[in-house]
Amino acid sequence: MDLQSRKIEFVQEFLKVQSEEVISRLEKLLRKETKSNPNDDFKPMSIEEFNDRIDKSVEDSKNGRLTKATDLKAKIDTWS
Repeated sequence: MDLQSRKIEFVQEFLKVQSEEVISRLEKLLRKETKSNPNDDFKPMSIEEFNDRIDKSVEDSKNGRLTKATDLKAKIDTWS
């Protein structure tokens, strides 16, 4: 089944939903996914961009501009 057919089928099922709670949960999920997953605009980087990022990362490492994984995990835990 192609994406367009799946969307149509989903909308048809959605229109049958009678629970306000289910609709609220679906709305929240849709908002979350559209904010955090902008894959529609995804474009692969060029080799030059890739190499530039590697060079910058090496430079950051040499200059102590790093974040420890444990610090990052602790910061992420405060996001919710």
